[in-house]
Amino acid sequence: MSGQVGNLSPQQEQALAQFRKNTQDVLADLPNTDDYFLLRWLRARSFDLQKSEAMLRKHIVFRKEEDLANIMNWQPSEVLQLYDTGGLSGYDQESCPVWLDPIGCLDPKGLLLSSSKSEMVRKRIQILAFLLQECELQSEKLGRKIETFIIIFDLEHLGLKHFWKPATEVYQEFFSVLENNFPETVKNLIVVKAPKLFPVAYNVVKAFISEETRKKIVVLGANWKEDLLKFINPDQLPVEYGGTLIDPDGNPKYLTKIKYGGVVPKKYYLQNQMKMQYEHTVSVHRRSSHQVETEILFPGCILRWQFMLDGLDIGVGIYLKTKMGEHQRAKDMIEVLPNQKYNSHLVPEDGTLTCTEPGVYVLRFDNTYSLVHSKKVSYTVEVLLPDKTFEEKIQKL
Repeated sequence: MSGQVGNLSPQQEQALAQFRKNTQDVLADLPNTDDYFLLRWLRARSFDLQKSEAMLRKHIVFRKEEDLANIMNWQPSEVLQLYDTGGLSGYDQESCPVWLDPIGCLDPKGLLLSSSKSEMVRKRIQILAFLLQECELQSEKLGRKIETFIIIFDLEHLGLKHFWKPATEVYQEFFSVLENNFPETVKNLIVVKAPKLFPVAYNVVKAFISEETRKKIVVLGANWKEDLLKFINPDQLPVEYGGTLIDPDGNPKYLTKIKYGGVVPKKYYLQNQMKMQYEHTVSVHRRSSHQVETEILFPGCILRWQFMLDGLDIGVGIYLKTKMGEHQRAKDMIEVLPNQKYNSHLVPEDGTLTCTEPGVYVLRFDNTYSLVHSKKVSYTVEVLLPDKTFEEKIQKL
């Protein structure tokens, strides 16, 4: 199959030739350096030669660091093989690979306590490498170039547990790797069964997704099974997703190819906690409390907090102010999450809350019951905002 690419303007042809010349010293380190490959980097940077070259050279470093040449031989840990989600469902109507990921079934904390963030990211890099390998195999089989793939994200069961900070960081890094090292390879990112939390989830990763890739995100509504068939023929999708594929035993989920995750058994846990970084540290004196106020401007935001106690125990609750003023009393606040005593000395704790109404929310560290001891608390409080564009789309679906 020819490495030549048609439909280029004379200026683009010239840029391609110059790009090949400028990067000649590193092309020998790459398995495939046809025109299609080089054009991915040029298109990702709008044919800016300097930016495209910088991007490709950074990728060469990434390839060596991740040993990308041998990544398909790498075996993830048993827990990731069993409890991570996703699988190759088949190919779309133009023969591009389709990866189906029921990400809502993922147990992010269980996986991160049983493996590591770097291993989870590496497994996702392996998936991207696998999909490109499938594109190459399809190209050879069909005698025409297949360059892109589809990922279907099934967000059923997406919940607050998926907003645990180390978990969101895995997906931020995944999209960063996708954009910087696998440019122009996404045909579509298709979202099905998107819950109300989806606009917040999207906003968490949006900064790591290029404008071009954002345009390729498709969110399907109530008729998502029918709509999926506009992209993918039924013999390339499990029955569970509106297709005809089933397991030998008749299971409509097609478990022989698609992994659905699930709760990670604690026997796999390598650790009981992850090291966290905190923005603030305070001493909460005996018979007193420390209050952290956060203003929520509109409903649908997620309040996320993490803390670690360097002391005996402390009470923690979330309240919503009903009265503004410098001196707050208990009767001026509504209890949103009841005060709970934590005695997990030096173990990170975390929580999330979907704020159903605007107002000032108060995270209260309560040491009023202690007659003798002060308590030292390190904490971070954040607000995760929904993406307004997708919030409006979800409301219309």
